[in-house]
Amino acid sequence: MPRIVQLPSSVITKIAAGEVIERPASVVKELLENSVDAGSTRIEIDLEQGGTELIRVVDDGCGIEPDDLMLAFASHATSKLRDADDLFRIGTMGFRGEALASIAGVARVTLQSRAAGQASGAELFSSGGDAAELRPWNGAQGTRIEVRHLFFNTPVRKKFLKSHSTELGHIVEIVQRIGLAHPTLHLVLRHNARLVLEVPGSAGMLDRIGLFFGNEVREKLYAIDADQGPVKLTGWIADPSCERGNAKLQYIFLNGRWIRDRSLGHALQEAYRGLLMTGRYAIGFLFLTMPPDQVDVNVHPTKSEVRFRDAQAMYHLVRAALKHRLAAQNLVPRLQVPPEFNREMTSSPDAGPTMFESPRREINENTTAPWETSLVREAPAVSRRAIQIHDSYLVVETSEGMIVIDQHALHERILFEQLRRRIRDGQLEVQRLLIPEPIDLPADQAACVLEAKEEMKLLGLEVEDFGGGTVLLASYPALLGRVSPVDILKSAIDGLMNRERTPSKEQMLHLLLATMACKAAVKAGDKLTPEEVSHLMELRDLAEDSHHCPHGRPTSLTFSKHELEKQFRRI
Repeated sequence: MPRIVQLPSSVITKIAAGEVIERPASVVKELLENSVDAGSTRIEIDLEQGGTELIRVVDDGCGIEPDDLMLAFASHATSKLRDADDLFRIGTMGFRGEALASIAGVARVTLQSRAAGQASGAELFSSGGDAAELRPWNGAQGTRIEVRHLFFNTPVRKKFLKSHSTELGHIVEIVQRIGLAHPTLHLVLRHNARLVLEVPGSAGMLDRIGLFFGNEVREKLYAIDADQGPVKLTGWIADPSCERGNAKLQYIFLNGRWIRDRSLGHALQEAYRGLLMTGRYAIGFLFLTMPPDQVDVNVHPTKSEVRFRDAQAMYHLVRAALKHRLAAQNLVPRLQVPPEFNREMTSSPDAGPTMFESPRREINENTTAPWETSLVREAPAVSRRAIQIHDSYLVVETSEGMIVIDQHALHERILFEQLRRRIRDGQLEVQRLLIPEPIDLPADQAACVLEAKEEMKLLGLEVEDFGGGTVLLASYPALLGRVSPVDILKSAIDGLMNRERTPSKEQMLHLLLATMACKAAVKAGDKLTPEEVSHLMELRDLAEDSHHCPHGRPTSLTFSKHELEKQFRRI
């Protein structure tokens, strides 16, 4: 049996580096965090070959005392902790004392620094963890670190790196996170001597968001300002029309540190439920501040994951604050003429870049209200003079112009809210079948529906196992009487089977309600009588959220009077 031996320090250093230093962006992250902790107001980053050949970070922070330079490269040496209790009240970006030691273990590093109040500084060179003698240095106050030939002594790690452009993209992401988390910091990023990004210290948060992600995002943001006890939540969330196909524009910061938290990310998405289609993601920039002893940031080597003392309270704070903020907005999409059409008709510079754009409204950053509130939207005053076109759309005059309504999407939303309200009030009318109807299903579908039988019972669908792949349907909601009970159940099953992961109980109820409402709603192509059109418009006025169907599709589009007059060349 192999004997236990003590690993040499060179191997220990490389193992530690493997946990912290994955790629050039990891080096940039650790060095930037050290610069932030040093009180820097300006940080310059220079790269060569995507950071694989050179990463140079220069700051104007407090600097390092000459006597401390040798310890800077030592493992678990830090100026930010003194005893174990400090781990539970961390207020700095770095604290583990591993960053410089890990970087020096897999690169050639030159560290130059002059502390505040010192006439001169010192310089130290390390190659693969072996430090040379300390030498004097006469540079400006602050710290200058050069990291060259990353992974020169671990070629296997170097083979896993991507192209220079890919590695640069990861570094830009790190710089953006630091720039958002510290809005008074001046940042300069250059690659192969060419300027990639410069963020002035005077640039406010919205300016930074516009610089990083474009004015399309900046112009569709709603401010968030909420608190719960000692916890404060600020930031911005985007209009649902500004959604994306992934979650890359969901940024969450805690006490100046970017974090990755699945629960808070889920809370952000849940706030947009019914406003986004499946597979689409909201945009948000959320900043949480809380006492350091309420959170443990010492749970991951890269400090990107945290553990909250009361994670459930944090979830409810984020979800409720964002949901309330969206409830305060008029989210009816605005129809605009395509730029190509406008260029043919007129040279007006007001044409928008996209077909659909939500109207901008004045944002009150100090808006506060109780968390749990019904989603009551402000909508343009609608006339009862509605006409049906193509047996699918309703055109209605408003004080601002006109609205084109998708009759199926609107009726789907109305039925969804009626079902949800009756379930909440315990007043859902259930129609029992005289003889339970057997329904043959594939084995996986039968298992799925039986697993969700309690949720389905809340919705008026009572199912029981009959053996094999057969289930018995005993009842259905009377509100959906115009649709076959079997069709209702099968559509609900289809909705459940299309989910990539098992939904929570709340998600399952929403999914089933939305599916049932969709099945029972009038369809595109259904001819409506004038009385039915009028009744649908009356129900629209009573809806809590009349501008999106439960699946996130818009129910209506506005076409402004101004746009009409422009197209007819009246203005």
